[in-house]
Amino acid sequence: MRRFVVIVLDGFGIGAMDDAKKERPGDEKANTLRSILNDEPDLKLPNLEYMGLMNAYGEESAFMKFSPDANYGKSELMHFGADTFMGHQEIMGTLPKKPEAHPFQEKVDEVAKHLRETGHKVQTLEREGLRYILCDDYVTVADNLEADLGMCYNVTAPLDYISFEKEHEIASLVREVVTVGRVIVFGGTGNTMDDLWNAEETKNGKYIGIGSAKSKSYIQGYQCLHLGYGVDKYVQAPTILSKSGIPVTLIGKVADIVANDWGTSISCVPTKECMDDTIAEFRKMETGFICTNIQETDLAGHSQLTRNYREILEIADEGIGRLLPLLTEEDVLLVMADHGNDPNIGHSKHTRECVPILIYQKGMHGVKLGKRKTLSDVGATVCHCLGAPAPQNGTPMWEA
Repeated sequence: MRRFVVIVLDGFGIGAMDDAKKERPGDEKANTLRSILNDEPDLKLPNLEYMGLMNAYGEESAFMKFSPDANYGKSELMHFGADTFMGHQEIMGTLPKKPEAHPFQEKVDEVAKHLRETGHKVQTLEREGLRYILCDDYVTVADNLEADLGMCYNVTAPLDYISFEKEHEIASLVREVVTVGRVIVFGGTGNTMDDLWNAEETKNGKYIGIGSAKSKSYIQGYQCLHLGYGVDKYVQAPTILSKSGIPVTLIGKVADIVANDWGTSISCVPTKECMDDTIAEFRKMETGFICTNIQETDLAGHSQLTRNYREILEIADEGIGRLLPLLTEEDVLLVMADHGNDPNIGHSKHTRECVPILIYQKGMHGVKLGKRKTLSDVGATVCHCLGAPAPQNGTPMWEA
């Protein structure tokens, strides 16, 4: 095996999981691809069609049919909910651990105590009867108000006054004592503590935090890391492959959310740029693993605009069409998603859906992969095919 490329079309689900009614009431009606096809019935994605998109979906449309030689299946999500961050940790071989939801109010004292015991200066700030933490004069620890409330905490700082490395150390200590899904550590340059104070917000009388956009952290010098609950980079495919001497390149949003300390990470959002980078990295890589996240599909779902979703899919499909002829008999291309994001479900959140698994390798024809129980089967397959030890979770989908 020479090169293994995984392209994740973020938020591109193909139908609700069986447990959606119980786990995320309302999502049992979700089907991202169906919603797009209902609004855009003349949608044509020739390369995804060739790879078996409609086979995995289980129906044909007026302009896209089953592909007789395709290698295809679909996968359930083993992580709880429908989350890009945890979806990608699962893809890379992490066994998902169920997080808990807590307003930061329930954890303020525990976090403050831990930070003090590890030598940090801690102030507890109170607004409208709600408390959050200021650590070492510049680092705020509070609720994340953009994700599902109670599922994430933000650690925010102006990076002209404290280094991102110091801020990350503080966030790692927070991560040690909380059980929410994510601790998100971020900051930018050019802003001040006054900008953070002006971005202070409360929600539902239970949550208090620093609004990410209002904090002006994104304007310049932005840095961000997501610290997941139960996530250990040493049991994930990128670290395992790197330690086995196999090059790893992560492109797009996955570069920001998956640890890749010994590989190459390229952050970008525009779909054409992500596909161009993928092809450029593929051309210069003799052997190794590339994973690319196409984030704009997810952003279109959040915007609830099927026309935008269609346009992004068409750009991604064109890029896949440019990549396919470059693959040799030893290379593998796998196209998938990480969850759903049905633009017509009636809300702008992710949806708990099965996702397609589409495989292309010269000489491999008509392989039915069935319904996989975890996205980790992808990471396990990558490691198996490239001759590296297995990750923590997952089963290879075929024998190399």
